[in-house]
Amino acid sequence: MQRGVAILEITGLGPALVTIDTIEKAAPVEILQYELNDLYGVCVRIAGMPSDLESAVHAAHELIDHMGGACVSTIINAPDAESAKAIHAQAEYQPLIDQEVVFFPRSEQAVATQATEGTSLMATDLNYAIGLIETQGFTAVIEAIDTACKAANVEVIGKEKLGGGYITVLIKGDVAAVGAAVEAGKARVDGLGKLISAHVIARPSASILKLLPS
Repeated sequence: MQRGVAILEITGLGPALVTIDTIEKAAPVEILQYELNDLYGVCVRIAGMPSDLESAVHAAHELIDHMGGACVSTIINAPDAESAKAIHAQAEYQPLIDQEVVFFPRSEQAVATQATEGTSLMATDLNYAIGLIETQGFTAVIEAIDTACKAANVEVIGKEKLGGGYITVLIKGDVAAVGAAVEAGKARVDGLGKLISAHVIARPSASILKLLPS
C-alpha cells in the first residue's frame, strides 16, 4: 500500500502548531511542511500510510473542536505525480508581511547546532515547554508578551505574522513558567486587540522543534 498525504487547513498559527504536535504524538506520520495562508489559516501537509493519516486527522479534529477552532481536511491516497506539483509548496517569501510563508522541518543537525548556541529547546527535558500567544494587532501581542516575560522566567524565541493582522509570539521555558507566563500575557489582551489563541505545548514533539524559528 502506498503512502498518502493529508492536508489540514487550520485557522490560526497557534492552533496549527499545537495540532502538529498532537498529530505527531498520535500516529507515525511525517510532517512535511506548513504554509501560511492569511486569514484562511495555516495549511499543514503530512504524509503516511492511509490508516495512520486517518488517526492523525481524527486526533487533529478532536483537538481543534475542543479549542473552538476550525479545520478543513482531506486525505489523498497515493497522490498522482502531476497533482503532487500542486500539493507540495515551494519555498516562498511574502514581502507584504516581510517573511517566509512556507516552513519546512529543519534537519536534526541544524537543531543540534542551535542547542550548542544556547538558543534551542531541549527535547530531552521533560519539564520543557513552549508557549504561544496569538492576537490580531501588534499592540495587544507586544503588551501580552511583555507581561508574560515579567510574570515568569521565559525566553522569547520567535514572532510570526500570518496576515490580516494576526501575529504569534513564541516563548520557551519550563512547563510551570510557560504556563504562568501565557496566563498572565493573555489576560492583558482585552481592550488592546483580539486574542486569537494562547496555548502551552508541554514536551514538544520532534517536528515542532524542527519547525520553530531558527
